Amino acid sequence: MSEAVVTRFPPSPTGYLHIGGARTALFNWLYARHHGGKFILRIEDTDQARSTEESVKAILDAMEWLDLGWDEGPYFQTQRFETYREYLQKLLGSGHAYYCQCTPEELDERRRAAMAAGLKPKYDGRCRDRDLGPGPSRVVRFRCPDRGATALNDLVKGPIFFENEELDDLVLERSDGIPTYNFAVVVDDITMGITHVIRGDDHVNNTPRQILLYEALGAPLPHFAHVPMILGQDRARMSKRHGATSVMAYKEMGYLPEALVNYLVRLGWSHGDQEIFSRDELVRLFTLKHVGKAPSVFSPEKLDWLNAHYIKESPPERLAPLLEPFLSAKGLPARPRDYVAKAAKTLQPRCRTLREMADGMELYLVEEPSMDPAAVRKFLTPALKEPFEKLIEAIDALESFDEKSLEELFHHLVEQLDMKLGKIAQPVRVALTGSTVSPGLFEVIDVLGKETVLRRLRTAMGCMGGQ
Repeated sequence: MSEAVVTRFPPSPTGYLHIGGARTALFNWLYARHHGGKFILRIEDTDQARSTEESVKAILDAMEWLDLGWDEGPYFQTQRFETYREYLQKLLGSGHAYYCQCTPEELDERRRAAMAAGLKPKYDGRCRDRDLGPGPSRVVRFRCPDRGATALNDLVKGPIFFENEELDDLVLERSDGIPTYNFAVVVDDITMGITHVIRGDDHVNNTPRQILLYEALGAPLPHFAHVPMILGQDRARMSKRHGATSVMAYKEMGYLPEALVNYLVRLGWSHGDQEIFSRDELVRLFTLKHVGKAPSVFSPEKLDWLNAHYIKESPPERLAPLLEPFLSAKGLPARPRDYVAKAAKTLQPRCRTLREMADGMELYLVEEPSMDPAAVRKFLTPALKEPFEKLIEAIDALESFDEKSLEELFHHLVEQLDMKLGKIAQPVRVALTGSTVSPGLFEVIDVLGKETVLRRLRTAMGCMGGQ
């Protein structure tokens, strides 16, 4: 590609960063990185009634958590009004824009009349040729061509044509001096040198108006790429009823950012049958050519599968600090990070989220585990008192307390007692964890340490009753 690629992500700070927005940001980021270009972050905050500082922070936090670093910005539209006015004057001076004094009530009445007559309820051009100047309650409108067609050669959808007579003389500046969305976006994209506009296909109908504005301003058109929307599993548009839609909600549920990035990129883009991609691979392989035209269906199960993979592949030392807020939320006592990392290692093959891992971590952090009464009745029987006494004695005398030594000790003990390993292993598991299901027994013993193991075994003996 000969031109230097510049992409942008322009969220409105009227709420959190949702899944669809995050995928748009990711596609723009990857496209810029793939081509060695520039990625710009722009906050579209002209809706001042609904824009909040809290939402800005939520968006920036989500971008940083996903590691989608921007090269320029964040720019704020509310700090760019002078630039918009400069471009508005260009359009007024060239006759591509005009002042309109029609009131909202008049416009509503004329729209109703048009609909009653079976006509399109668009602005009827009443003020087009009245040569009005600025004045109270007046807006500035774009003089849209009323003949011909506007063509869009979309990089995802292919050629699309719009009849100009179907378009409206859109408002460029409201009566309060605030620019409208379509106008501000075009001015921003021109002045920021945006070469590729990659966005959701809910923006397709805005594109002909924006193309006409580019042409009226004598500016080169960027390349447009409209990516299909994300649907819930019922194939309705993704919403809160399909589960969390906020990026940071996934962090709070215990997902890793690389899992969410990997999942989002596969919602609409593919590279053969490959499912798992490193960040470097995504940058190297991502092109718009392999973005599909059909909507993508969000699958929580697929995200869980990916997250489980990334948890399993992560160094346990990395997981330890990430687990801390989940452990704290459960009211579990704080332990040194190296201890938490060692415990996390035993849980990595069996957990889909950090929240699940925190649940499994409880047995390592509490003074005494919660005992499952059914498991106690079944496995902590009076017949096991003698084997437990010998086991406690052997562990107490053990000098090297590690998995290998413990395994040898158990095998020696069952030979001596003429028992099968399972006959003592499962009762010991119940004694140490309170449950019949846990990570490998020798891993658990190794993590808990000699003192805790001996204390829990002695406590379990007290549950065995008399012979």
